[in-house]
Amino acid sequence: MAKQAERRAATTEAILAAARRLFGTQGFAATTMDEIAEGAGIAKGAVYHHFKTKEAVFEAVFDLVSRDLVAEIDGTARAEKDVLAAMVAGTQHYFAATAKGLTGQIILRDGPAVLGWERWREIDAQHFGGKMPRALTVAMEQGLIARQPVEPLARLLLGAVTEAAVACAGRADIAGAGAEYARAFKSLVEALRVRA
Repeated sequence: MAKQAERRAATTEAILAAARRLFGTQGFAATTMDEIAEGAGIAKGAVYHHFKTKEAVFEAVFDLVSRDLVAEIDGTARAEKDVLAAMVAGTQHYFAATAKGLTGQIILRDGPAVLGWERWREIDAQHFGGKMPRALTVAMEQGLIARQPVEPLARLLLGAVTEAAVACAGRADIAGAGAEYARAFKSLVEALRVRA
């Protein structure tokens, strides 16, 4: 039983690695299940055994890329002096990471279109989007921002980041747009800071 579970896990990992590369380099629409199977070194039927549709493969890849992105963001944020600076640095890293290569293609360009806004946001709330309420709670506990209901403030800030991400995805120069939006987000967050 253990060997079968190991084989299943290895096959799933191979499918996701191949799909991640293909979705990231050529996009969801241009990628076929045949290419994913070939990239994973397995039969197409084996891909369908693990994932019923190409959209299901994409959702798993999106979740994986989102998890990896948050791990990178956490590394960047840990170096900051306080939680507000960490929020700003994390958001700057988010925009920089989604401005290039496969991360931007999967998270910003194809993510909302393939998953739909509701599912895209649900998955994001488990990763990047879920960090906002926690960071604001800590900022309030540390006296960095005034105490207030966390959920509305988190939704407003996350809405700003989401809208900026959508705007960036539609621009030819995602990196330049991301830098502009990251600066604007920093202004929003710093305006919340309690002045001594």
